[in-house]
Amino acid sequence: MQSMTRAEAIEGLRKELVKLTDGDMSACKLAADRGIFCHGFARYNDDELKKLYSWIVRRRPKMTRAELESVADRWQMARQEVDELPVACDVQSKVHDTCRGWDDFSNADLSRFYRELTGKEIAVA
Repeated sequence: MQSMTRAEAIEGLRKELVKLTDGDMSACKLAADRGIFCHGFARYNDDELKKLYSWIVRRRPKMTRAELESVADRWQMARQEVDELPVACDVQSKVHDTCRGWDDFSNADLSRFYRELTGKEIAVA
């Protein structure tokens, strides 16, 4: 089994996420849609998601969950562009407003995510 530093594992995950999202969606949407990685928006129940994106919900309180996820996805993508960062995890590691990005994950989590996205077993040290 290959051993990687935390930074190397994150860089590898980042590259895979960039490929999979292809600039068309955030890692949050990809993870939710495919049930992989951190599960993105799907890791939150309706009330939690509304609280995280309360500033969106205040403007449109009757929006459905799907509508909220769509707006949140576009917001994540816009933040990536504004901050010139490759994936939402990088943005959230910087701003910590909807999650803590890479800081949310243990080394064991990163190893598991790496296996999910690449098929390769690694140990993060």
